[in-house]
Amino acid sequence: MFHVKQLETPSLDVSRETEERLRAYLRLLLNWNARINLIAAAPEEEIWQRHVLDSWQLLPLLPAGPLADLGSGGGLPGLVIAIGREEETHLVESDRRKAAFLMEAARSLGLTHVRVHPARIEAARLPPLRVVTARALAPLADLLGHAARILASGGVAVFPKGRNAEAELTAAAPHWLMQTERFPSRTDAQATILRLSEIRPAGA
Repeated sequence: MFHVKQLETPSLDVSRETEERLRAYLRLLLNWNARINLIAAAPEEEIWQRHVLDSWQLLPLLPAGPLADLGSGGGLPGLVIAIGREEETHLVESDRRKAAFLMEAARSLGLTHVRVHPARIEAARLPPLRVVTARALAPLADLLGHAARILASGGVAVFPKGRNAEAELTAAAPHWLMQTERFPSRTDAQATILRLSEIRPAGA
């Protein structure tokens, strides 16, 4: 038996400046998406709900401190998170075209606390991190390997997962030990947000 914690509604009553930044990010995303494949094509308001607000809802789950978003792609959730918090943020993306988008978006939005790493996760030179995020990147067992390697002591990983969240936890269980918290997504009734701490290999 497990308990699913209720996630408070992410504050969408944000300042005008913050909403303008989020909308400016969305316009950049759509403009670049016409040239390189960052997200699946969809109407603007669907992208706002499915991608931007889906990423924004992670903010209440994040402790203070340096954060890395792995496989950041179009900046989801990393750039959205960086708009909502001034903490040091590292975006890791091996695709050079996507990394170029992340650099331009961070520059255009004035996100001076964002650093883009155009490298594979294994090769990225990252400082000790308090938080790791990743969205639609890889199975949980693979993500845990990255998180265990780069998180500082006491750090947490926050991973949005779809309907297969429990199956991924089950698959990872023989190989990884961790403290697991589950939060229902507020943008997708079938999705779960996992917040994981004390991540270590089984038998370690």
